[in-house]
Amino acid sequence: MTSLAHQLKRLALPQNAPEVFTRRETISLLFDPKHAATLDKDNFYALGCTGLEELLGIEPAFAEFQETLFGAASVHLERGVQSKEVNQKLDKSISLFLTRLSPYFLLKPALKCLEWLIHRFHIHLYNQDSLIACVLPYHDTKLFVRVIQLLKIDDPTHKWHWLHGLQKPGVPLARGTLLTHCYKDLDFMDFICTMVTKSVKAYSAFVRDGRCAQLRVVFSFYAAAIVPALEAVEKVTDSIVAKLLPYVQLGLKSELVDYKAATYMIVSQLAVKVVMQAELVNTLAVQMSRSLGRGPALTSEGLSCLIVLLQNQKEGVVGPKPFGYLCAVHSLVPSLQTIAASYDVSPLLRYLLPHLIHSVITQNGNYLKTYLLLLEEYVSCGAELGSDGVSSLNQKIQPVVRLFEHKYPGALDAVLEAHVSEMNSDQQKNLLHQFLSLTMSCGKYQLLADSDTSLMLSLNHPLSSVRNLALDHLKNILASGQVVTTALLQCGGHGCKVCKRCCPCRCAVLKEAVRTLNDSRLSEVNADLRARIIWELLPFLVVTNPELESTEMQLMLCVSEMHLLTKHPLTQGWSDGTNKIMCMWVCHCMDGLNVEVRFPCCGTNKVCLILDLIHIMGDLAGNNGKVSKRSFSAVCVGFQEHLSEPEHLFKFLSLLWCYSNNLGDQLEVGVSALLQTRALYVGKALLTTVPSKSLSLLASASSPVVPSLLACLTFGVGEVRRAALAVFQTLSTSVTSSPYSPLMEKLLSVAEELIADPTYLSQVTHHHHAPNELKHFFCFFVSLQSLLSFSVSCPPTHPFLHPPPPSHPQMALSVLLPAVERLLEQFALDPSVFLLDEALLLQLLLEKYNEASAVLLSRDSHSLELFITALRTSSRPYPNIASFQIIALEQITKPFFAALGDEKIQQRILGVLFDLLVVSKNPACSQTISSVFKGIAVDAELVANELTPVDKPRVTGSIQQTRRSKVQPKKAQDVPPEESTVSWPRVTLILELLQHKKKLKRPQMLVPALFNLLSRYVICLELSAEQENVEYTKQLLLSVLLNVCQRLSPQGGPISKDILDEDKFSVELVVQCVRTSSMPQTHHHALLLLGTVAGIFPEKVLHNIMPIFTFMGANIMRLDDTYSFQVISRTVQTVIPALIRVRTGAHSEGQMGAVVTRIVQVFVDALPHVPDHRRLPILKQLLDTLGPAHFLWVLLLLLFKQHTSLSATGAEKEAALERDLDFWILVCCGFEVHEQLTSFIKILQFLMTLPRDKEEGKSHIISIFIQQPVADLPKDSLQELQQSLLEENLRYIHTVAQCVEENTDKPTAKFWRALLTKSYDMLDKVNALLPTDTFITVVRGLMGNQLASVRRKAMELLNNRLQQKRKWAEQQVAVLLELTGDLLVIVGHGRVQAGGQEEEEQAINRQTAIYSLKLLCRSFGAGHQEVFLPVLSRMVELVANPEEEKNVMGSALLCVAEVTNTLKALAIPQIHRLMPAILQTLQERKDLLSNEVYLLSAVTALQRTAETLPHFISPYLEATILQGRLQSSTSSC
Repeated sequence: MTSLAHQLKRLALPQNAPEVFTRRETISLLFDPKHAATLDKDNFYALGCTGLEELLGIEPAFAEFQETLFGAASVHLERGVQSKEVNQKLDKSISLFLTRLSPYFLLKPALKCLEWLIHRFHIHLYNQDSLIACVLPYHDTKLFVRVIQLLKIDDPTHKWHWLHGLQKPGVPLARGTLLTHCYKDLDFMDFICTMVTKSVKAYSAFVRDGRCAQLRVVFSFYAAAIVPALEAVEKVTDSIVAKLLPYVQLGLKSELVDYKAATYMIVSQLAVKVVMQAELVNTLAVQMSRSLGRGPALTSEGLSCLIVLLQNQKEGVVGPKPFGYLCAVHSLVPSLQTIAASYDVSPLLRYLLPHLIHSVITQNGNYLKTYLLLLEEYVSCGAELGSDGVSSLNQKIQPVVRLFEHKYPGALDAVLEAHVSEMNSDQQKNLLHQFLSLTMSCGKYQLLADSDTSLMLSLNHPLSSVRNLALDHLKNILASGQVVTTALLQCGGHGCKVCKRCCPCRCAVLKEAVRTLNDSRLSEVNADLRARIIWELLPFLVVTNPELESTEMQLMLCVSEMHLLTKHPLTQGWSDGTNKIMCMWVCHCMDGLNVEVRFPCCGTNKVCLILDLIHIMGDLAGNNGKVSKRSFSAVCVGFQEHLSEPEHLFKFLSLLWCYSNNLGDQLEVGVSALLQTRALYVGKALLTTVPSKSLSLLASASSPVVPSLLACLTFGVGEVRRAALAVFQTLSTSVTSSPYSPLMEKLLSVAEELIADPTYLSQVTHHHHAPNELKHFFCFFVSLQSLLSFSVSCPPTHPFLHPPPPSHPQMALSVLLPAVERLLEQFALDPSVFLLDEALLLQLLLEKYNEASAVLLSRDSHSLELFITALRTSSRPYPNIASFQIIALEQITKPFFAALGDEKIQQRILGVLFDLLVVSKNPACSQTISSVFKGIAVDAELVANELTPVDKPRVTGSIQQTRRSKVQPKKAQDVPPEESTVSWPRVTLILELLQHKKKLKRPQMLVPALFNLLSRYVICLELSAEQENVEYTKQLLLSVLLNVCQRLSPQGGPISKDILDEDKFSVELVVQCVRTSSMPQTHHHALLLLGTVAGIFPEKVLHNIMPIFTFMGANIMRLDDTYSFQVISRTVQTVIPALIRVRTGAHSEGQMGAVVTRIVQVFVDALPHVPDHRRLPILKQLLDTLGPAHFLWVLLLLLFKQHTSLSATGAEKEAALERDLDFWILVCCGFEVHEQLTSFIKILQFLMTLPRDKEEGKSHIISIFIQQPVADLPKDSLQELQQSLLEENLRYIHTVAQCVEENTDKPTAKFWRALLTKSYDMLDKVNALLPTDTFITVVRGLMGNQLASVRRKAMELLNNRLQQKRKWAEQQVAVLLELTGDLLVIVGHGRVQAGGQEEEEQAINRQTAIYSLKLLCRSFGAGHQEVFLPVLSRMVELVANPEEEKNVMGSALLCVAEVTNTLKALAIPQIHRLMPAILQTLQERKDLLSNEVYLLSAVTALQRTAETLPHFISPYLEATILQGRLQSSTSSC
């Protein structure tokens, strides 16, 4: 597998896993995969909720997950489409739940909950670590293996691949395998420890009295895994200890008893298995002791652990702190007694007792009491014991007594002085003397027989005779070979006879010791011991008493005769006589004698010899620093013998002066501050003896003297700085022509500040800006080259390594370039011999490449080449120092890169950065390059040049050339291989950097290069079978293009052609990426880019958008997975709105509508292939983006069209119709009612625009309106739409009715009649669903319509509603009564226009209006009689008009009958007009006989009037009877 394939596999997301997409099998913990595939989300959700409820009955800690992981909202949550923040929050909640679930994993409710989490949240893909942590304590069960089988861990690089072997056989994990992996894989050990800490945190709120029952399983597993693993490992390494230590400390600090007990076990096993460092042992002892004091629980266990720790580790490494904590443990003594009954507690006692005694003694001077108690107990025990017992007691107690005496030397004398008089008996005195014999001062308390007193008292006796006796006794002791302490030899007054008699004895002893050390066998011992003996004897060669008979002189002569001195570098090769001469020379130098001596030396120890000479001169000088002239001359002999030239001498001294600041130790010689100071004073003295010519050389720029002295001025010891300034003073006085003279004068002027502050030198150099001094200051940098020639580096705090003066940074860098070159060459030759000082120096030199000196790289090619060389130097000189490559990379900052100025230099450095990114295997280098590139501001053209193929000229083509290349994209396949060489790994890495680059100038310059690469990738994809190797880079290209577009147009709007020409942006290639790729990620990036480009170049995207949706309909929409659905949604959300936003102008509505119709057609055509549960969401998303108020009707019409194209017949057709009707209704119900109404109106309008011979099959749309919930909606916002809907419906009915008449004799007559019936049914449905208030308002509006048919149908609808038996509200009645005026207007129209059809329609409308008035009067007239008075008057006028159309008059007569019957007495004023009109109507026999309805209407009116007003028709009674008789006769005939 290639590296790119590895990257793609590493970047693969869980939501792209194949098991997420497949519907044949579903990952399941409880069910078979095939059976689980048959279950839906509701089944799994119910199962999970059941399990959670059962768990809540056991553990209330799961209550917080009821509304999150098990809430109703989680059923529809898809992790793959959520943001990073949402997924992180979800991971946190799942991790907490699984942690709390771990103690109950074996219970069935827990398995039910896991089943829901696996199905819904895919925790086997997203939360593998948390899931394994939940089940790992049960590794020996089959359920554990069942969970492992759900994981995808077959990749050898996977973290849990070591469990892959369990998946196929299904056997539990062996304990031995677990333990072996635990100590071999420290990450797994850390995983176990972290699992414990997470569990403690999860149940922290449920801890009671230091215990938590839920955590016992985790703690048991913790101890059972870590302790045996430590026991099984062959060697416990530092890595294992370092990994466990933080968790051990947490356990010791914890209040949980079980956690603390498990930690005690781990500490005990560590103590037995490995010897730890002293600091670690002390830390563990402190923490364990402190944990014992926090509570009484586990006191015995903690003490046992502490005993094991002390027993197996080094003694004396535990400090005093644990003692204080242990003393605070109340049950310490009983617990130790209990443990001591079975085990050895001496390790703890050996620690406790000394601290206990020390504590007792040091409190308020209790050591005297302690010593007295010791003495009294000794005397008391000695009285009870026999002589043998006392001897045994003496042997045991003697170390304690002498230790006590060593610590408190004056305690014994004070105790004896105060309490010896209390011992009266001889036995007590004898025991006292025996006790005194145990001390180190036993000699001075020994009784002398002659004086009957002790030796100490005799030596201090006032009588000289007694003191003489004591001295005689001392002689005898010395003669017998016994040892006498120094304290005895120092007793007595100065100058007394006692001292004089004692000195010969001391001299004899020392001589004897020297003879013993001169034994030839000592020369065979190791060199370290021999050197130590010699160094101890050398001080005896220096005497202060020149008398030959003095003790010092005698001892010096004795030491000088030792052959062991020949092994020392100072005296190696000396003859016996020379030894004496050397010693005599020292004495005579001290006494002012003139003795010439030459110093012999062997070459290999020359350095040591010179150092000894410096020490000798320092000893001779003493504390006042002054040396006699003759002594100085004698020492100079030694220097001139080995360093004859002043240049060599001061090179050596310069090395010595600054050697203590050296980070290495090349000479393997320790230079202390004392030796450094002495060397400085020696140099100061030697400067006075150097000739003037040599002095000028020493003070020149090529000499290391001044730089070394400057290094001394930064030393931490003030005396060293004082000595260095003294040398400066001497050098400045002696030399006047040195280039350092101005600097030395400046230093000497601030001498006090330099002595007081070691950092003050940096201030002096930084303020050294005078123009006449700068050249001298930069000579200081030149001296660094000379210093480097001696392979000695100055310390990092050296002032000349700090930033140079800002006014001349380029000059400073140019001066330092030779040193940079030499150090880089030296490091390249052999990094192993590169000194630490040189590494630090090179680091500081590279830091001189900064903003101020960047211009030098453009002017001096050598400085550029050196910088590039440093960039390519990837090796690390030392582990604690970054590589020079990293250091050089860190210098490339935004100001530095901008200060380069020259684009060629920037291009060169940028190319080197990208080359390093390709070849480097160091993650730190890659990370640094990424940070550098992110920080600098780069011109996009420079990056574009790096993306251009290496053999192709990097010239931006003209617009015409670009257009030609876009017109013929396929010609790229004919490019010869040599012209299309592209380093794809390099391109990929550059694109990864560009993906999130913000500081990019002129980003549009990248577009041609990016599309050039994209076209090559499309070609590679078509020609190559390894698709996955190119998809990742293609995604990067698309992502960078998206970034560029967002930079060019942050608001997403069009941009000027001057910025980016439209022809340079190849939308065709982006569309081709969508069509040719099978990777969802590629689709995602391409569609995001198209969505952004749609706002910038809408015309271009508009002309290329259909191939994308065609591809989606043919491929993506058929996939039943969440990610594909999101791709579709993202496409619709990004591309279409951008097009609509830009194309909102009136001039483009037609074109836009045509494009949208084609897009919707794609979705409709693909709908049969889309899974059922995906259809509604896809269409809903599409219309939400398009705007349902504008395009829902288009979708519905296309759905109708698709249905009519079905070829099914019979039962299949009916079933399809029913199924499609339900789906259409669901589609409509997904949107607001006003959007539905608007769509229905547009559908009706569209149908009326169709040719009348092409409307077959459209009758199905009527069923869409059935069962729509209009009645429950707010009326204010819908009345206009409802009125419009009814108007359009009525218009459509009118159109269909005309078609029925026109096609009466044609074969389509049956269809048109059926369609008319459906249209009326639709009208009735809408009418029935309208709320009453809305209905009244809508009908009133329709009655004012210009179309007569609409007015008539509105009145018919009103009549239908009035005929229904319902209870009307008073407010509704009032509104209905207001319609009487509108109806009367219609009634009064009459014959306004000529033309038969129009007159007929008007008559019909008037009849309908009169009928509506009649119904209104019947329904509401009884309660509102006054309203109908105008109606009666108008009807009477109609009846009295003989020219009125008979049908209208008939309707008016019926209305008169109804109104008169309702008004009762209120109709009397009209009786005089009414009755004559009715009777006149009855007299028109011809009309009555031809129209029975007319006759019936007249008779009915006469009858109702007579019944209602019988007392007021007497004037018309005769005529009434006559007409009644005549009508009866006519009827009988």
